Amino acid sequence: MRIFDATTRSGSVFLDDGSEIPFDAAAFDAGPLRLLRSGQRVNIVMDGDDITYVTLSTFPVPR
Repeated sequence: MRIFDATTRSGSVFLDDGSEIPFDAAAFDAGPLRLLRSGQRVNIVMDGDDITYVTLSTFPVPR
């Protein structure tokens, strides 16, 4: 995870290829988290080019 703003509950993640993708509060709120820190490894679910779910890499991703 690159950046997270607790006030807006949005941020951005780095993919394994180095590209950066932003996520909004809806994607953060869809998961079980209350806070993220820069540098944490996360799992994401995408719909097209948009992130729809963010969680820590140790938590399961919904199917």
